[in-house]
Amino acid sequence: MQRERMLGFGALCALSLLVGAGIASAQAQGTPPAPPDTNAGLQRQVTLTPAQQLQETDTYIGRMESARSVVRRLLEEARAQRDVVKTLCLNDKLNQIDVTLRSARERRQALDLAVKRDDADLSSHEFTILGVLRQRVEQITAEANQCIGKDADILGETSTVTQIDPGIPDDPAFYPPVVVIVEPPPSASVIK
Repeated sequence: MQRERMLGFGALCALSLLVGAGIASAQAQGTPPAPPDTNAGLQRQVTLTPAQQLQETDTYIGRMESARSVVRRLLEEARAQRDVVKTLCLNDKLNQIDVTLRSARERRQALDLAVKRDDADLSSHEFTILGVLRQRVEQITAEANQCIGKDADILGETSTVTQIDPGIPDDPAFYPPVVVIVEPPPSASVIK
């Protein structure tokens, strides 16, 4: 799992570098960059048949359930360690996964009905929503890893280096003198 995550992270970095190099190359040649696509990902056509969409949906839900199991196990470990912060964070993430998984199962049923009615548009719509729900569970799982500090596994350990300027005096003779001001307490006046 860890190795797959690292390979995925490496692939994402490589893709980012290639895209950046392509944009820089296009700008260097004097070609203006293409305007951003305002419908990016919203009107993507699904090329799977409805039966294939059902099979892929089962894979999505299986991955979501696996992610739920992992977060549930992490929550149990945090409870055993009596770590309140991790427990609260992981409990919240588990609840979010449960809600998303419940919605995915409902969408799976709607997709099944659309396939039985031979409604390709509705089945594509339901399949697209299931893809978004799968991505949401992946995002929540990444957030759950942040709850327990698993970012260090991906990004590497960090360290803090402190350097003290030798030009700063550390001699008590340079400290200002301590002046103690003692004021007498206020007097009370007696009214007769």
